Amino acid sequence: MHPRDLRIADYTYELPTDRIALYPATERDGSRLLIPTPTGFEEDIYRNIADHIPSNALIVFNRTRVVEARLIFQKASGGRIEVFALEPGDEYPDVTTAMSSTGSVRWKCLVGGAAKWKHGLVPTLDFTSSEGKGTLSATIRERLHDSFLLELSWTPSSLSFAEVLHHAGRVPLPPYIKRELNDSDAERYQTVYARDEGSVAAPTAGLHFTPEVLASMERKGIRTTWLTLHVGAGTFRPVQADTMGDHGMHAEEIDVDLSTIKTLMEHEGPVYAVGTTSLRSLESLYWLGRKCISDPDTDLTSATLNQWDPYDMGMDGVPKREALYALYVRMNAQGIERLCTRTSLLVAPGYDFKVVDGLVTNFHQPGSTLLLLVAAFMGDRWREMYAEALKRGFRMLSFGDGCLLRCGRLRPAGNPA
Repeated sequence: MHPRDLRIADYTYELPTDRIALYPATERDGSRLLIPTPTGFEEDIYRNIADHIPSNALIVFNRTRVVEARLIFQKASGGRIEVFALEPGDEYPDVTTAMSSTGSVRWKCLVGGAAKWKHGLVPTLDFTSSEGKGTLSATIRERLHDSFLLELSWTPSSLSFAEVLHHAGRVPLPPYIKRELNDSDAERYQTVYARDEGSVAAPTAGLHFTPEVLASMERKGIRTTWLTLHVGAGTFRPVQADTMGDHGMHAEEIDVDLSTIKTLMEHEGPVYAVGTTSLRSLESLYWLGRKCISDPDTDLTSATLNQWDPYDMGMDGVPKREALYALYVRMNAQGIERLCTRTSLLVAPGYDFKVVDGLVTNFHQPGSTLLLLVAAFMGDRWREMYAEALKRGFRMLSFGDGCLLRCGRLRPAGNPA
C-alpha cells in the first residue's frame, strides 16, 4: 500500500489523560527505557542506554535549542494578545540569520485573539535585559493562510531577536501539557547539549541525556555526531484528513555541516538517531543526495525535500554511501560548508529506511505523524509496544519515558549491526 492511502484511524491507541507526563522525571537519565527484543521486551533506564547500543555505532543528536516563543502583548485598553512565534519570514535564508537580526524582524506567528486586533493597533510588551528596560511592539503585515506575518520591533535596538525572545518570551510547552509554567521548565524542556536557537518545541528524546550518559557512550567507543533540525509547531498538528494523501506535512529547517556528511558517509557500523527529528534529518540527507545523483547540477542553496519525493523517486537500492557521497561532492562544488534547507519528509509505513538503523524516541500521540514514523520503523509491533508501555505504567509524551528501537530487524541488544 502506498503511504498516500494509509488511514490515520488505523494508527491510534487509547491514551488515558492521566498517563500524559505533566512534569519531567526527577533525574533526566532516570527515565524508563523500553527495548523491544525478538522475543519480548526489556526494560532499563536511560542512565544505562550505552549497554544496549553496539560499540561500533554512530549516534546522532539534534542540537537545536528551544526559544521562548510565547509572547504576551498588552493593548492600550489593558487587554492581552498572545503571540506564538513560529518561524522567520520568507526573506531570511535560515533561522540563524533571522535570530541574529537587530532592531526588527518579520516573523510568522499564531495570534490568540486576532479578531480583536483592529487596524492600526500596535500592542507592546515591556521587558528587562542586561542593557536595561526594553519594549517589543508588533504590527500585522500580512494575513497568511494559517498564521500572520508580524513585524516585531524593539528597543534597545542593539539586542538580537534571540536575546529579545529570551528576555520577553516564555517557554512554549506542548498543548497537551495542561499546567502553568514553573521555574524549572526553562531548563528541563531543553537538552543539555542544545546550541542552535530556533525550535518552538524540544527534540524530546534528547531530554533524557546527561553529560554522564554521553561520557558512558564515549567510554564504550560509541561515536557521536550532531545536526540541527528546528522543530516547528506543526509537529503537534493533528492529522485531520482520513488518508495521508490529503494531509500536508509541515516543513522544518535542517542545518548540517559538511563534516557531519563526511562522518555519515564513511561510517560502516549502525547509525542510531536520537529522536524523530534526527531521523527525519538523516533520511532527508539521503534523498537530497539522490537528487544530486539524478541532477549533478542540483542547486543546494534552494533544494528542498517534499513529503512525497522519496516515494516518487522510488525506494530502489542506491546505497547510503553513494547518495551521501553525491551530496558531499555537490556541497564541495558549491563551496557549501553548512547545508541549510527545508524538509517535509513524511515517514510512514511503506518507507524504506536508508540511513538509520536504530532510534531512541519517546512515546507519541495517537493518530500523529510521529506514530506513523514509529510504525514504519518497527512494523506492526508498534501496537504491542505501546500496549506494553501502558501496561507497565510508562509515562507518555514529551516529558515521559522512552524506547530504543532497531529498524524492523530487532537484532538482539548489544550485537553489532
